[in-house]
Amino acid sequence: MEATHEYEVEVNWLRDRIGNMSSTVLDSTIEVATPPEFAKGVAGIWSPEHLLVAAVNSCLMTTFLAIAENSKLEFTHFSSRAVGKLTTVEGKLMINEITLFPKVLVSQENALERAERVLQKSEKACLISNSVKATIHMQTEVSLDENKMELV
Repeated sequence: MEATHEYEVEVNWLRDRIGNMSSTVLDSTIEVATPPEFAKGVAGIWSPEHLLVAAVNSCLMTTFLAIAENSKLEFTHFSSRAVGKLTTVEGKLMINEITLFPKVLVSQENALERAERVLQKSEKACLISNSVKATIHMQTEVSLDENKMELV
């Protein structure tokens, strides 16, 4: 992999506090707006705050998928919820904390510990987490998939 990559994104104002976000290399656009917690904010539309938290959460997933594959970790389910905390720090609003709640199901009991290690390694290797000022916390859940348990 080359050392430098660029990811270009464009935003265009539409009306009020709403715009469209796009990239020349992507097929879809995303409507973005000021979140409803702010003056003239709009409910039901992705906000920069949601996108920041989503970037950290989706990076955890994609990093986990790569490390799990390289580690030959077999799992039956991955999902993750993330919560970003917006506060005032030194007079400036910022998301200063993001907590990730990944959930992994494995079909073999002997994979439980390894899945936990892969999750921890994934959080440390996530390039988006490493790129933001916010403190990243993770509360993992690794358990057996009772529907897919393999007898050993």
